[in-house]
Amino acid sequence: MGKPFIKLPSLTLKSLLEHSIERYGDRPALSFVDGEGMRYRDLGAKVASVQKMLLSYGIRRGDKVALFSENMPNWGAVYFAVTTMGAVIVPILPDFHTAEALHIANHAECKAAFVSQKLFDTMLEETQPPSMNLLVVLNDLNVLEKLSTRSNVEKVMQKGGDQLNRAMERLGKDNPIEEDDLAAIIYTSGTTGTSKGVMLSHKNLTSNASMAQTIVDIFPEDRFLSILPLAHTYECTIGFLIPMLNGASVSYILKPPTPTILIKAMASVQPDFMLSVPLVIEKIYKNKVQPNFQKNLLIRTLYAIPLVRKKLNKIAGKKLMETFGGHLRFFGIGGAALSPHVEEFLREAEFPYCIGYGLTETSPLLAGTNATKTKLYAIGPAMKGIELELRDQDDEGSGVLWARGPNIMQGYYKDPEKTASVMDNKGWFNTEDIGHFDKDGYFFMSGRAKNIIVGPGGENLYPEQIEAAINANEFVADSLVYDENGTLTARIHLDYDKVDEMFGVNKTSETKTHKKIEDLLEAIRVEVNENVSSFSRIRKVIEQREEFVKTPTKKIKRYLYVEAKK
Repeated sequence: MGKPFIKLPSLTLKSLLEHSIERYGDRPALSFVDGEGMRYRDLGAKVASVQKMLLSYGIRRGDKVALFSENMPNWGAVYFAVTTMGAVIVPILPDFHTAEALHIANHAECKAAFVSQKLFDTMLEETQPPSMNLLVVLNDLNVLEKLSTRSNVEKVMQKGGDQLNRAMERLGKDNPIEEDDLAAIIYTSGTTGTSKGVMLSHKNLTSNASMAQTIVDIFPEDRFLSILPLAHTYECTIGFLIPMLNGASVSYILKPPTPTILIKAMASVQPDFMLSVPLVIEKIYKNKVQPNFQKNLLIRTLYAIPLVRKKLNKIAGKKLMETFGGHLRFFGIGGAALSPHVEEFLREAEFPYCIGYGLTETSPLLAGTNATKTKLYAIGPAMKGIELELRDQDDEGSGVLWARGPNIMQGYYKDPEKTASVMDNKGWFNTEDIGHFDKDGYFFMSGRAKNIIVGPGGENLYPEQIEAAINANEFVADSLVYDENGTLTARIHLDYDKVDEMFGVNKTSETKTHKKIEDLLEAIRVEVNENVSSFSRIRKVIEQREEFVKTPTKKIKRYLYVEAKK
């Protein structure tokens, strides 16, 4: 039996928060793993406290407030405090360099910023944006004691008085928040090298959170484990707003999610829901699962038999579920393409994965399904209330995906020309992704339009598909395929720990090591070419010795490697 659909009085974050506090007040909301957390009622009180402080420093409706921090419960309190008073939140990814974060705050004309303790000290060393008059340490919201006005640290004085109290009482009454009011500006860190300020309204975000109810039931007893940055719309909407709407609890990890930290956290939280980028589950598969099937010749031979392979994968799936805490029923994968080889394992292992698709500009979800309705290599059908259509289709039915719905952004901040280049006058947004639909309406993505390589015979080559074939090799950590002066080239970053384990390269001379790696790269090239179409065959392989520079969702920043070659 499904869960009753939650219908909010209005599609605003204020309405969402008020609903959650009223219905789930005494239930746990946000916490650190193994730490004391806050209930929904506590969250509401903290939101009001932050709003009072913001008002006392002159922050008003429409003002921009930056949020530069790792994941923590206070992140959510500040997010709601800013947006539910009619101001605009500007979340900044903690991976950004401090100078880049300040550039974003300056471009958005932020009047205040909340910064984690870890980033606070370096922030003080930089020149503050001229518009900013309030800088608060996010970790200290309970006492609200640290403030920097420009670069001078002082105590925050709790300003009371009739004027402030009246301002609190009037908050949201004189000018109630409307669905189309701007709620957030999200600066992307994409693969193209240009950071754009995506303007998302209350309706954009709240409608997208509400749509998820049509995919999977979420109950107040459910536990979410958050491992992706909240400043990314993927985690913010799906891993924060959706559980808040449904009264579930969210736990955050104090330290970076290394395999050891992550396994301990999963054992402690026993999550029902998790979100991930493909890289996480692909690493788990390559490092923990795949080696068990390569131990010796007998196991490798048996694993090659389909019936035996399925049984072995099912056994491995049960062990994998135990590693994830034993209660997982939704493992959402998004942000980049999942390796077909890994997906085949997940299906046969009966692991509860599903793949969602969207962009920051779409708040983010456009298509997806739950773990019981997945199709191999597919994303899923359009979310309820969203229209998807293909334009410029080829003879095989593939085309560029356009989307329209209540979740489509208002545009790029201070960039009407860029906005006009991706949105038409009827509200359709160009995702610049290419794919096709099957008879059931499931979307199959081929790749990014801007990444397409035209083959010698005019064929369209999707580098992402060739990269997936390369990455399936156990010795490959990551790869990048591009056209170099008419030659299809692959840059390959090897898993050097595995290379050393297999060949003992650290115990041999540099000349012999170089030769072994050259031979390995050539073997990978030959293996891949045997499994792709003739016009997709790699002609040149280059060893990428340093890790690729990636976005927060672990996609390679292609422009750093490809544009330099053109």
